[in-house]
Amino acid sequence: MSTKKIKIGKAFDWTLFGKIFSLALPFKKQFYSAVVLTLAMSFLGPFRPYLIQYTLDHYVASGNEEGLLRMSLVIFGLLIVHAAIQLWSTILANFLGQQIIMDLRNKIYRHLLGLQLRFFDRTPVGTLVTRSISDIETISEVFSEGMINIVGDIFQIIFILILMFITDVKLSLVSLSVIPVLFYSGYLFKEKVKESFEEVRNQVARLNTFVQEHISGMHIVQLFNREQREYDAFKAINKDHRDANIRSVFYYSVFFPVVEVLSAISIGLIVWYGAKGAMDQHLSIGTIIAFIMYINLFFRPIRQLADRFNNLQMGMVASDRIFRLLEKQEDLEPSGTLLMQRPEGNIEFKNVWFGYTPGETVLKDISFKVKNGQTIALVGATGAGKSSIINLLNRFYEIDKGLILIDEVPICNYSNQSLRRYISVVLQDVFLFSGTIIDNIRLFNKQIGEEEIIAISRLLGAHPFIEQLPDGYYQQVYERGASLSVGQRQLISFVRAMVTNPAILVLDEATSSIDHETEVVIQSAIEKMRKGRSCIVIAHRLSTIMDADQILVMDKGIIVEQGNHAELLAKGGFYKNLYDHQFVLSGEGLFTQPI
Repeated sequence: MSTKKIKIGKAFDWTLFGKIFSLALPFKKQFYSAVVLTLAMSFLGPFRPYLIQYTLDHYVASGNEEGLLRMSLVIFGLLIVHAAIQLWSTILANFLGQQIIMDLRNKIYRHLLGLQLRFFDRTPVGTLVTRSISDIETISEVFSEGMINIVGDIFQIIFILILMFITDVKLSLVSLSVIPVLFYSGYLFKEKVKESFEEVRNQVARLNTFVQEHISGMHIVQLFNREQREYDAFKAINKDHRDANIRSVFYYSVFFPVVEVLSAISIGLIVWYGAKGAMDQHLSIGTIIAFIMYINLFFRPIRQLADRFNNLQMGMVASDRIFRLLEKQEDLEPSGTLLMQRPEGNIEFKNVWFGYTPGETVLKDISFKVKNGQTIALVGATGAGKSSIINLLNRFYEIDKGLILIDEVPICNYSNQSLRRYISVVLQDVFLFSGTIIDNIRLFNKQIGEEEIIAISRLLGAHPFIEQLPDGYYQQVYERGASLSVGQRQLISFVRAMVTNPAILVLDEATSSIDHETEVVIQSAIEKMRKGRSCIVIAHRLSTIMDADQILVMDKGIIVEQGNHAELLAKGGFYKNLYDHQFVLSGEGLFTQPI
C-alpha cells in the first residue's frame, strides 16, 4: 500500500456497498428504526401541500372559517409530529454512525497489530493514520448523512410524484418537462464529483504522510538546514490538496445553480399553464399553490441528494481503502498453535536463508547453536545480517529456507504471543511511549509490581537517576522519551527487558549510547541477569563481548569465523583485524577507539 492513487473502478460498486451495509448488521434495531423514521418524514413532507390544497379549495373558497381553523390545527399538528420525527431520526442516525465507526476502528487497529513488519516497512505511517482516523470518520457520514437519507429523499420524490399525478396529470407533465435536463446534468455531476473525491482522499493521505514523517524527523531537517526546502515541499503538497478540494467545490457551484434554474423554470411553467387553467375554470387556486409547493419539495431533495451523494461517494472511496486494508490476509503474521511454557533457552539455527525482498538474500545458510545459559555474540560490519537474526528469532519475518528451533521445537509451531513472552530485546534505538516511566517499564502489565521494578532498577543502575526526577517512577515522558537523555532511555529499556524475567535475552547494540562509567555498571548487572538465560549480543564494541562463550563473525550474510575471543585472535583472521582496529596499545594499557 502507498499514497498512490487508488480508483474504485465502478461508478457505483454494489459489492462494496454491500460490505458497507454489513457494518450496520450488529445494530439492526437502530438501523431499521432510523429507516422507518426517515420514510415517515418522506411521507409527511409531501402530505402537507395536499392538506393545504384541500383547505383552500373546500374551506377558504367557501368561506368556512370553522373548517379553516380545524385544518390549520391539523397542519400545525402535522408540523410538530414531523419535527419530532426528524429530531429523533437525526439522533438515531448519528448514534448509529458513531457506533459503527467505533467498532470498525477497533477492528482496523486489531488488524494492524496482527500484520507482519514487512507490511509496515513498505507502508507510510501517515497513510495508516489516514485509514484509521479520517477515512473511518467519512464512513460514519454514510449512515448519518448518506445512505439512509438518500433512501428517504428518493421515497419523498416518489410520494410527491404520486400526489402530483393523482391531482392533475397534465399539469404534472408540464411542470416536470425539465426532468431530462436535470437527469443529464446530475449524471455529469456524479461522474465529476466521484473523480474529485478520489483525488481529495489521495491528497489527504499524501499530506498526512508528509507531515507525520517530517515531524518525526524534525531533528534531521534542522540539523541539515532543510527547513526552507521542506517548507517548499509542504507548500506544494498542500497546494495540491487545496486544488483537489476546489475542483470538488467547483462542480457543486455549477450543479446547484443548474438545479435552481430548472426549479424556477418548472414553477414558471406551473404559473403559465395554471393561470390558463384557472381562467378556463378547470384548475383551482389550491391546485396551483399545491403544485408550486410540490415542485419546491421535489427539487429540495434533488439538491440535498447532491450532498448525500457527496457523503456516499466519499464513504465509498474511504471504505474501499479500508476494506482493502482489512482484506490483506497475506500480510497477517503467521502463528502456530503450540503454547510455549518457560523454555530452557536452547536455540538452534539450521541452514537458514532469508531475504527481506525476493531475490535479495540477506542471510545465507546460517547455522549455529546457543545452549541454555550461554552467551553468543554477533559481530561484523553494518549490513552483515546481525539484526536480521534477531528479527527471525522473534518471528517478525518468515525465513525462506531452513529451521529455527527453541528447545528442539521449530518456532513456527509456537504461537507468536507465547514465543515473544520469553524473549526480551534491548535495542540501540529505544522507543518510549507518552506516559510515565513506570508504565513504559511494565508496558501496562499490572502484574509487574512496583517493588519488583525498583529492585531491578537498582540492580541495573537506573534507580539513582529515576529517583532524582520530580515525580520519580511516575515522571511523565514525552513522545519517544524526548524529555530524557539517550543514556537514560537506554537504562529504562534495560529495566523493561528484565522485569519480564525472560528465558532468552537479546542485546542489539544495547550499550552503544551509554557512557563508559554507566556501561561498567550495566555490564556488571548483565552478568547477573545472564545466569540461567541464553543471551545473544550484537555489538560493535568488542570490549563488551570478550567474555562471550561463542563469537560469530559475520560478513555479507555469512558466518566467516566462529569461536571464543582467544580462539578468534589466534586465528589471525577477520576478527583479529576488527580487534586491531578497535584497540590501540598505549603506554598505560588498552583503550578503545571507534572504528
